[in-house]
Amino acid sequence: MTTLDKAPTEAPPAGAPVGASPADAPGDRTPGPELPEKKLKLGGITRDDVFTVAGSIVGALGLNWVLYERVLPFSGALGFVLCWYLLFLAGYYILGRQQWGTLVVRERLVSVVAWSAGALVVALIVDQIGYVASRGYQAAQHANFFTESMEKTASLSPITSGGAVHAVVGSLEQLGLATLFAVPLGIAAAVFMSEIGGRLARPVRTLVEAMTALPSIVAGLFILGIVILTFGFDKSGFAASLALTVMMMPIVTRAAEVVIRLVPGTLREASYALGGSQWRTVWNVVLPTARRGLVTAVVLGMARAVGETSPVLLTAGFTSRFNANPFEGPQISLPLYIWSYVKLPYDAMIARAFAAALTLMAVVLILFVTARVLGGRGPGELSRRQKRRLERASRASAPAAPEVAGPHAVRPTAQPGLATSAVATGGH
Repeated sequence: MTTLDKAPTEAPPAGAPVGASPADAPGDRTPGPELPEKKLKLGGITRDDVFTVAGSIVGALGLNWVLYERVLPFSGALGFVLCWYLLFLAGYYILGRQQWGTLVVRERLVSVVAWSAGALVVALIVDQIGYVASRGYQAAQHANFFTESMEKTASLSPITSGGAVHAVVGSLEQLGLATLFAVPLGIAAAVFMSEIGGRLARPVRTLVEAMTALPSIVAGLFILGIVILTFGFDKSGFAASLALTVMMMPIVTRAAEVVIRLVPGTLREASYALGGSQWRTVWNVVLPTARRGLVTAVVLGMARAVGETSPVLLTAGFTSRFNANPFEGPQISLPLYIWSYVKLPYDAMIARAFAAALTLMAVVLILFVTARVLGGRGPGELSRRQKRRLERASRASAPAAPEVAGPHAVRPTAQPGLATSAVATGGH
């Protein structure tokens, strides 16, 4: 027998490389010991980051103290803090270069600058709120401040007499009327500039941009000259609301126009393809889609108007009595209340002014939270009530379960069409 007649006892499997031995076959490989998985942490803060930041802060503080106290003829707390921060950034960059690459150091340095800027803003807000609260707590701790007016209170009256309820009511009424006037006009102007356009779109946009930078005193003078002096109306909360409307409307218009332009054009095209007219498309597609942004525009306008003093000073008049009718007689607001009493040389009056400032902060916070809650849902997002009604309709439309239930019994599911039709008819 020749060598060619000898057949191999085991043939290599199909797909194996030429010259591979049977031991190299995939089926004959024995799995080796599995290595433990190592968690890879993406982002976050590590111990090296903390030590680097802490070392940079301490080193910059020591070096800054030596420069300010021993070497350079500098002084002042603001300059000390600013120089400390600059030295901290330089020290953080130097320490970072000893550990990481150039790109990583730059990225983390930018992150440190962003975090420090956010911390500075939060610290300033907390400082302002704390200062106002500490100065106004003496008056705000008494219940009479929120239930009485200043009609029977003199400059030397004790802190347990008088309050700011008339100013709170005046601010709410004036801001409510201004919102009622400015929001429809501002959104209508935004829809005109973004959806309709034409030759008048550019002049309207230019006018709105010019009114955005309008000083508040000019708005008050405009209402004073046109409404009060020309037409003979008395100073009242209604006149003040008109001045606030002039301040709010350009803010609402600019913000609403930007938001409406962000609505995808495919939604408009789909509405037109289904036979919808232009006003139907704007009313049923564009405005609901931009609802969150429109709420933000309204909030920005309210924030501009709620703290204005000069337009109210020229148009609302001053009174210490409670006046809930904005269309008749002078009506005071919280900014005017603060401006009138904080300049008096009496500690009780100054405390009432700071308590009114604290109340104004609370009113603004309540208004903003309410606006966010009302416009919080996105387009097409169901509310909790609608979700519960959909669930009840799905349960009602589901067929009954089989009487004989075994381990292999199959429960029929609800039909989506019946649930949808039930929701469309109100769940009946």
